[in-house]
Amino acid sequence: MINILEAAETVRMITQENLDVRTITMGISLLDCISEDLGQLRQNIYRKITDKAKYLVQVGNDIAKEYGIPIVNKRISVTPIGLIGASACKSSEDYVMIAKTLDEAAKAVGVNFLGGFSAVVSKGMTQAEENLIRAIPEALASTEYVCASVNVGSTRTGIDMDAIRLLGEIVLETARLTADRDSLGCAKLVVFCNAPDDNPFMAGAFHGVTEGDTVINVGVSGPGVVKTALEAVRGESFEVLCETIKRTAFKVTRVGQLVAQEASRRLGVPFGILDLSLAPTPAIGDSVADILHEIGVEYAGAPGTTAALALLNDQVKKGGVMASSYVGGLSGAFIPVSEDQGMIEAVEAGALHLEKLEAMTCVCSVGLDMIAIPGDTKASTISGIIADEMAIGMVNAKTTAVRLIPVIGKGVGETVEFGGLLGHAPIMPVNSFGCENFIQRKGRIPAPIHSFKN
Repeated sequence: MINILEAAETVRMITQENLDVRTITMGISLLDCISEDLGQLRQNIYRKITDKAKYLVQVGNDIAKEYGIPIVNKRISVTPIGLIGASACKSSEDYVMIAKTLDEAAKAVGVNFLGGFSAVVSKGMTQAEENLIRAIPEALASTEYVCASVNVGSTRTGIDMDAIRLLGEIVLETARLTADRDSLGCAKLVVFCNAPDDNPFMAGAFHGVTEGDTVINVGVSGPGVVKTALEAVRGESFEVLCETIKRTAFKVTRVGQLVAQEASRRLGVPFGILDLSLAPTPAIGDSVADILHEIGVEYAGAPGTTAALALLNDQVKKGGVMASSYVGGLSGAFIPVSEDQGMIEAVEAGALHLEKLEAMTCVCSVGLDMIAIPGDTKASTISGIIADEMAIGMVNAKTTAVRLIPVIGKGVGETVEFGGLLGHAPIMPVNSFGCENFIQRKGRIPAPIHSFKN
């Protein structure tokens, strides 16, 4: 039984170590909104979101106030719009209209973000899904709250290289259309391999077709808590190190479980999963890179970093699954550059490069996240980086993702300011050698041999 006494034990974590519930995300199925008439579809979408989520923000604020637990974001995820709009949307412009409807609904209920302007094309694109992908630049440039994602690969199906080739162009176009905001639109676009149906974190959240009509998913985060716990066992053995991380992850996860169950009860919506990811913020002391430093590497990126990150990721999951029966989503350690002050310092010190970040993604939760690159980077290079990361996810049967931000008008050595949780980032160099001949091949990379498990 989870009660207020368990939450009370974490007061120090909350007040001094940046522990928070990063998000309460309500997943909403839009399958019953489908219509062949675009106007009717938009009405159906707006009506359902504003009806189901009308008390979401209020309930989140009430729980935070009553329990003294910071709940940073209240969000919505919806069924991938590539499916929902297929009957009504005959062009990319039609999908942009749906994006604007989603934005209006998000604004009406007061959430921070709405995810699900998405397409799942791991084996191939329908014409409707291609239209949605082509709509992404304008959709993100003309909305405030909408987030987009595209799943282009999976361990069971392989990688859709046609979609990856297109997305290199889409990322650049999104950057150009939001150049007046330091290409911020790209921060709301994620490319996935093996995307989970129940991820509560933005920008990649969508409500999978395997989910029920509505569900509450909660993401909890506490890098600062883990770092402080490790300070007390500095120099101890790996056994002590691992036990400390597990115990801390257990306590953090119990806080999230309490909030999830309360939100579910008050909203009358089933509890789905708890995502126990260590999601950093730009705040000092709330950094995954600082945890790696405490484990023993001088900077994130130094030799030993990947091993330290693998240890951290595994122990967080081992501790978390003992605290909740429904752990899901991404769950592990995030390494977004712009959102993690320690990662930023590692880049500025010359310890962390794009290639090392790619290696680290083999053992952590997601992938190349919130990385600012020169605005003149070629589309084929962006596609090549995406393809590399998707291959890691496909072969290792794990979720990987890419959120690159080519900042128009800026180059290596400059810094971009996004503000808020998105932080700031130094522009990182990319490999200058080309991959055009590889990216221009048509078709898909087949699934690895270990995908045949029947």
